[in-house]
Order: sequence, then structure tokens, then C-alpha cells
Amino acid sequence: MYTTSFAFFEAIADAGVSHCFVNLGSDHPSIIEAMVVLKSNPKFPRIITCPSEMVAMSMADGYARITGKPQCVIIHVDVGTQALGVAVHNASTGRCPVLVFAGLSPLTLEGELRGSRSEFIHWLQDVPDQRAIVAQYCRYTNEIRTGVNVKQMVNRALQFATSSPQGPVYLCAAREVLEADIEPYEMSLGQQYWEPVELGGLLPKGTAKIAEALAGASRPLLVTGYSGRNQEIPAALVELADTIKTLRVLDTAGSDMCFPADHPAWLGVRQGADPSITEADVILVLDCDVPWIQTLCKPRPDATVFHIDTDPLKQRMPLFYIQADARYQADSLLAVQQVVEVLRRPDSEAARILGSRGEDLAAAEAARRESHAARIASIEQAASSALPDDKFGVAHLSKVLRATCPEDTIWAVEAVTNTGFIHNSVRPTRPGSWINCGASGLGWSGGAALGIKLAADAEGRGQFVCQIVGDGTYLFSIPGSVYWIAHRYNIPVLTIVLNNNGWNAPRKSYQLVHPNGAASKVSDEDIHISFAPPPDYAGIAAAAGAGDVHALRVEEASRLEEVLRDAVARVLAGNTTVVDCRIVPGY
Repeated sequence: MYTTSFAFFEAIADAGVSHCFVNLGSDHPSIIEAMVVLKSNPKFPRIITCPSEMVAMSMADGYARITGKPQCVIIHVDVGTQALGVAVHNASTGRCPVLVFAGLSPLTLEGELRGSRSEFIHWLQDVPDQRAIVAQYCRYTNEIRTGVNVKQMVNRALQFATSSPQGPVYLCAAREVLEADIEPYEMSLGQQYWEPVELGGLLPKGTAKIAEALAGASRPLLVTGYSGRNQEIPAALVELADTIKTLRVLDTAGSDMCFPADHPAWLGVRQGADPSITEADVILVLDCDVPWIQTLCKPRPDATVFHIDTDPLKQRMPLFYIQADARYQADSLLAVQQVVEVLRRPDSEAARILGSRGEDLAAAEAARRESHAARIASIEQAASSALPDDKFGVAHLSKVLRATCPEDTIWAVEAVTNTGFIHNSVRPTRPGSWINCGASGLGWSGGAALGIKLAADAEGRGQFVCQIVGDGTYLFSIPGSVYWIAHRYNIPVLTIVLNNNGWNAPRKSYQLVHPNGAASKVSDEDIHISFAPPPDYAGIAAAAGAGDVHALRVEEASRLEEVLRDAVARVLAGNTTVVDCRIVPGY
């Protein structure tokens, strides 16, 4: 037997897919057959059973964030597609390549073909347009109608997934198509012909314009969001900041480690508003979705703004625009390298401008160093001590975590309103060491942390993985599924649950619109965002892990370091551990 399903698995294996995260159903008999027959093939992907489709896709997402390599998620018909939930949004908005494959209800009902309808649910799951469920989030969708070109269809989908802007793709096929016998075949176009489309750099005119503006600026600012997904970007931005001594770098998304916190140009993570935006005379926006929020903060009218992005028009956002003097669709790494090259070329106008500002630049560099030192001192001061009554906030917790976790830790952070506190205290400096969702579908980090750890063990250096997640977001992550998978496949991660007894974000959103409204004067219970009495967050994980997942809880600052050291030791010994940390909001 050699069916379309056999050819499908050969195609993804040849394309470099190493893991399939699966949630199987009635549409997958031939998929299951192929899995059993082909599993002895050394190139056959590792199969990870996922009781939740959302967790499955979040794992594939996390794996790809570390490696840049798309993984496969196999789900069933329309209901499995819907159960992907916010994970599809996260992969799309977070620019993460994932191949999703789903079956369709059988297309015959009288036994005309192998795979014809044989179960009651085959009528109930037959919908007019299954692809439409996820199409607006995907870079490409298609239905496989025959097995004789399934390999080409898979590679076309993966080519879309891995070309900028990257994102999820979706293929589906009816059961009869998957069951169809075909002759084994090799593609007429070899694997080397399916590489992603590459973005180019800037044209010379644009490069010179940006370089000259930065060279002559008194308060230049670089605003970025997700450029650090390319792990060569931080070093390139350091080169730029070392060349332009007045430049400061602001991260407005915190979705990747874009710029090291130990560099004097670092301003940290600020989402939507920061004084540096209103002060800057030249702004370079680099791979960023929301550089500022107009109602809260915007550049001064005479500022010169350049926007370099893999997608400067934000084609999947119906409403987007910023006051950019020029926009460039380009590879961010190549663009930054081009600008640095022009700035350092002795015969360039940009270099002449820089050279004429010698004493001014020396003073500006000294001021930048002093400002950075003061910023770090302020952060340390805020995080240095416990609060009254032996309590602690996120800043202090993050500082102790940074000192406790291994130096090579990869931080998977989904803390919503607490992201800035955590980033300030952790202060990542290594490319790839900080990963945030970059989107708004809460619950990403549970599965993503497992996918990140799988990638670190399979293709990295076995780095320690620490997930930091808000209590509400933890519940969104479907922890019963997450920690069962961690237990079954021995994927040890440390989870820190920020227990502030409810959702904090809705109150902040409300206050931005109605700062003096009636709801501003009542309790969290009155506006229905409280989790009192709180669930046993760590206990949920322990139950799912059947005793192999350790549950810890801490609310006293005096015990915090002891509990965290115990948790880290358990994870290093191979056991996933969840720590319920009772925090005081706002600190």
C-alpha cells in the first residue's frame, strides 16, 4: 500500500519538518496507517499526541520561533480547525511558520471509494467552506484533490509559510483522497527549488537618506518590535548604535530579544507610549506593528520618520498608518547593515556629517551612558526589596528569578500588563533568549514553552526554559493538556504563575476610556474580573502530570528565593515544575 497519506509524510520529511503535533479523528485512517508503516524511516517526523488543538499549534509555534523551521499540526475536519482557536491568530500576527493539515468529511456516501462515509458524524462535519474558518489568518490555504501532486502542494504551502512575512498555512483533504492508492514518486522539481522568497535590501538613495538623517540627528530613535526573530539583528543594531552615539533603541513589542539590555542605547520595552518618541527628531521604525499609539503618544510634527519592514503596509490590518516620510519593504538585517556601511564609508556624506560633530557626539555618548546607568539603578531599586507584610511584586520576583535560573535560560513570557516589569528585571542580552507571543491570543505560552524546549533539546544546546504567565492567561493555555504532554514526553520546563487574583488588563483598558467612571470606584469582583477564591494553579498541573509535575506555592518574600531555587533544581533534574506566586499588582 502506498497512498496519498504516505506521500504527504514523505513530503514534509523531505522539506525538513521534524515534528508533527497531532489530534486525530475519523478523517485520518490512512494518516494513521502511514504513521505506523513509515515510523521506522529515520527521517519520519516525531509524532506528539496533543489532547488540545490549540496546544498543538502553540507547540509548533514555539518550536519554529527558536529554529525558524515550520512544523506540522494535524487536526480533524471543521471542529478541529475551530479548536485551533487563538493559536492561528498568534502564529499569523506573530509571523510564525506552521503547516496545518486537516481532513475533510468524506465526499462519497455509497461506498464508491475507499474512505466513503461510514459514521454518523460524517454528515454533521460536512461544511460549505472549511478553509474559510482560518483563511484570513493564513498565508495560503488549499484543498488537496489528488495524491499525484500532494508533494508539490505541500512544498508550495511551506514556501508561503517561510517567505516573509512568515505565517501559518492550511491544507485539507477528503478521506477518499487520502486513501487513494498512487505510485510512489519523486517531484519533477527537486527539493532545492522550493526555497522561500528572499527580501532584498534598500536602494542606494534610500540608504543614504536614512544614514544622513541619523548622522545629523540630535535625538535619533530606533523603534522595533519583532526584528530580533532574526538572531543576527541584535548585533547589527549594536553596530548601528555604536556608530551613531546619540541613538537610543526602544522595543515596543517585547516579542523577541531585539537589542541587548546591557548596551547604553537600551530603553527597554514600552508598548505604545514613551517620552523618547515625543522627543526624537529622527525615528527609524524597524519591523514593528505598533510603534506608538496616537491617542497616547506620537512623534513631534517636525520629526523625520523612516519605516523599514517586511510588511510596511500591514496588509492584514484594515486600519494602519503612521507619519512616515518614507517606507521600505526590505530585509531588516540587510537594511541595517547597508546603513552602517554608508555611515562608516569615509567618502560618504553621512560619514562627513558624523565627523563634523566630534565633540558633540562625545558628550552625547557620555550622556547616554549616564542615562542608561540611572535607568538600571532605578530598576534595581524598585526590585531590590520586598513590600510590607513580607509580600512581593513582579519586579522583585523577576529579579530573583534572573539570579536563580541558569544563565542560558530562554524566557517564554506571556504576562500582559506585567511584561515591562519582567523585561526590565530580566534584561535579556542573548539573541533568542526572550520570546513573547507578539500577538493577542492569550494562552500561547503553555504549548509554546514545550515547543521551545523541544527545539532547544533537539536543535539547540538543551537550554533551560522558564515560562512566566499571568494567572488568567495560564487558564487560557489549557493546562490540563499542557502538563499531560510535558509528563508523557518528558519535556521539563519551569512555569511561574503570576497570581494577582484575576484579570488586570480589563481594568487598565477601562480606565484609559473612563478614568473617572463609576466602575473605577468599585472592586474587581464588581466588574467581574476577579478570580477569588483563586484556583489551585499548580495543583491543576500536578494532577495532569500524574505525579511527575511538581506543584509549589509561595506568597512570602522571605521564602521566594528558597522556593525558586528548589523549583529550578527540580526542572534541571528533569521534572516540570509549576510555581504559584502570589504577587501584589503594580509592583
